[in-house]
Amino acid sequence: MSESTRQVTAEAVKAAHEAGTIVSYDLNFRSKLWSSKEAIETTKPLVPFIDCLIGNEEDFEQVLGYHAEGVDVHKAGALDVGPFKKMVERVVKDYSNIKVVGTTLRGVKTATINDWSAIMWTEGKFYDGPHFADLEIEDRVGGGDGFASGFTYGFLTGKSPQECVNLGVAHGALLMSTMGDSSQITLEELTHIAGGGSARIQAL
Repeated sequence: MSESTRQVTAEAVKAAHEAGTIVSYDLNFRSKLWSSKEAIETTKPLVPFIDCLIGNEEDFEQVLGYHAEGVDVHKAGALDVGPFKKMVERVVKDYSNIKVVGTTLRGVKTATINDWSAIMWTEGKFYDGPHFADLEIEDRVGGGDGFASGFTYGFLTGKSPQECVNLGVAHGALLMSTMGDSSQITLEELTHIAGGGSARIQAL
């Protein structure tokens, strides 16, 4: 990340905030682009201008410096939602301007079998997304983006917070079951799974 890119991003975030635009920020840490120290130094000054934060447990730690106590993000296994909720509570306490936080949860069992879910915080309340146990992964790339776009669609179409997180988790799960990071999921497929439907083929 070049210095000029960071400056332009900061200017854009502040301008959008001042114009009354809802500002979303995906923490999405990539160690090949910059160090955790650089990411934190760049991101923290932007948070007062952000309405919606998105990221997984590693993103919050590496980009904002918030650790889910008792959780080792590099250790395989199921994830306990409790520490992540406490982490989010610390974030929104420190930054009262934040209106929505979406956090994906992944329990890695093998390279191709993961548990998958998410939590969302808004208006002082947590909403737990559906839990996909032993999700068979075709391609992990884009799962977080699938979650973000799914719950954003929910908010833009006037869905309840619970419906929003359900749409996000379902879209992330479906996206990871196909190759590539571009969604090939239809709205009908998405709403079916988000509503608790099975993955069986649907009759036309």
